Amino acid sequence: MLFRDRAAAGQLLATELTTYNNRSDLVVLALPRGGVPVGFEVAKALKAPLDILLVRKLGVPGQEELAMGAIASGGVRILNEEVVFSQGISEATINRVAEKEQRELERRERLYRDNRPALNLYGRTAILVDDGLATGSTMRAAVVAVKQQKPARIVIAVPLSSAKVCDEFKSEVDEIVCATMPEPFHAVGLWYECFLQTTDTEVCSLLKQSLHLQSAALQ
Repeated sequence: MLFRDRAAAGQLLATELTTYNNRSDLVVLALPRGGVPVGFEVAKALKAPLDILLVRKLGVPGQEELAMGAIASGGVRILNEEVVFSQGISEATINRVAEKEQRELERRERLYRDNRPALNLYGRTAILVDDGLATGSTMRAAVVAVKQQKPARIVIAVPLSSAKVCDEFKSEVDEIVCATMPEPFHAVGLWYECFLQTTDTEVCSLLKQSLHLQSAALQ
């Protein structure tokens, strides 16, 4: 299956999550930047508030698409020990990459939130959304960050994932919804007709649109 773009993927994904429609305890958390157009459509369909969870992949120097780990809001850092060992990556290299990505994470936090506080997740159902799962490193960091806030339930929802990675998450969260699991998987972008990089401007616009939708629903 080829998705037209991230918005179309989010619309399809929302049809897999109808049991969560109109739940008062629901929060949709999108992973910027690519997860935000997907999460926007999911939140709109489920009539839920949309928030972001900042996560940055730690790419192997010279092979940035290969994740050796990830960091997330709240001081979370996880490592892919298999990649670190196989690539012979030193702790100094990991720290250098992590420091750089931390600066970018903080920049995005300031820009996207625009002084808005993060939504309270305590005792709520959090649906974590991204545009797809490849290695799963960034989503694992997101799960660790969310667990620190003690939600009642954590759901991962993605338009596509490899079957292996989707299966690995079953023991880490309460539910995982993968709309499609193409094999061989290779890379997330191969399954989108349009996979242009989501911009900061688009992220900010979608977050504002979601706020307006929530405000209109409460009137």
